[in-house]
Amino acid sequence: MPFHGGLDWGGTSHAVCIIDGAGQVVVRVEARHDAAGLADLVARLERVAKPAELPIAIERPSGLIVDALVEAGHPVIPIHPNVVKACRPRYRAAGGKSDPGDAYMLADILRTDGHRFRPLMPASDDIRALRALVRGRDDLVAQRVALANQLRSLLEGFWPGAAAIFAAIDSPIALAFVGRYPTPDSAGRLGEKRMASFMAQHAYCGRRSPAELLARLRAAPIGLASDAEAEAKGEVARVLVAVLDRLVPEIAKLSSRIEHAVAELPDGRIVMSFPRAGRICAAQILAELGDVRERFPSEDQLAAEAGVCPVTHASGKSRGVVFRWACNKNLRLAVTCFADNSRHASAWAAAIYRKARDRGCKHPHAVRILARAWVRILWRAWQDGTTYNPEHHVGATKIAA
Repeated sequence: MPFHGGLDWGGTSHAVCIIDGAGQVVVRVEARHDAAGLADLVARLERVAKPAELPIAIERPSGLIVDALVEAGHPVIPIHPNVVKACRPRYRAAGGKSDPGDAYMLADILRTDGHRFRPLMPASDDIRALRALVRGRDDLVAQRVALANQLRSLLEGFWPGAAAIFAAIDSPIALAFVGRYPTPDSAGRLGEKRMASFMAQHAYCGRRSPAELLARLRAAPIGLASDAEAEAKGEVARVLVAVLDRLVPEIAKLSSRIEHAVAELPDGRIVMSFPRAGRICAAQILAELGDVRERFPSEDQLAAEAGVCPVTHASGKSRGVVFRWACNKNLRLAVTCFADNSRHASAWAAAIYRKARDRGCKHPHAVRILARAWVRILWRAWQDGTTYNPEHHVGATKIAA
């Protein structure tokens, strides 16, 4: 008799329900999220059926619990939360919710509709390592942007000149300037000679002379904060500078490691071969794309996962096309970033973008249209294991001709 399992993931414990082919509960397990709890869960499941014959449905397809089940040999079937939400009224008319109930519901969905879902196919260790690096860097970049915005906003409130003198507030020279002159009073005796000395000390490589930078500084509005308030805000500025001073070079180190890692992977070289893909953007694409070809049997499935094709609602004479919200947001960001860059190096890409804009599409929409076109070629190259060759790209050769 076939068995099906459902697991409702939790922070400290997990609810697991195993049912038979008739939908009857065979066993319920409350597994603690620790070494002993996970080992006990695997052992109790093995007493029900062989791991390969006991698939487990779960909403969240990542984490230690998933790794433990895959390691034990259980097929793990991810079921999107939207599917679970849509199925909930089939089981509870009153709309109640509980962890054991959700575990049973996942198991029963797997029993009745298991043919609709694909088992989780883990990527290789190299891809998982690359994904950890890429996602970690993306999170740190977001933190850097937030801290830089906070620093700029703080300076514009009491020391606008320090925010305006250099273009990027989180550049090494700008951070050094704010760290050395955190308040207007601290820069009261700053002249061309002192400015030139500061620039030489920090190896400033910009094209602005000391006189031009001082003109920017003095042209900015004058802060009206009192001495006490300016001193207090200057102290906060020093703290933000200290954090950014440490964060920015660490992000650069991560970027360098990512660039080296993606260049070492065969699939990385495939993605990097596309025009203006670069290394960081190629790594972001590959980290989400993975190296399991069976995961995306068609280009349409990859386009849907990347969120670059719309959703159509049609009924009778009514038809609507709307933005696709449910997708891999990281993959969409990476693919659209690549597509936007590619139009500056590919005449074919530029023509597709221009035609979309001529039809009235706004920039983000036109970029998604271009990204959808690139996904077809990317999927084919990825499936075939070949790099991009513009001479074999029929559309690109027609544009060139």
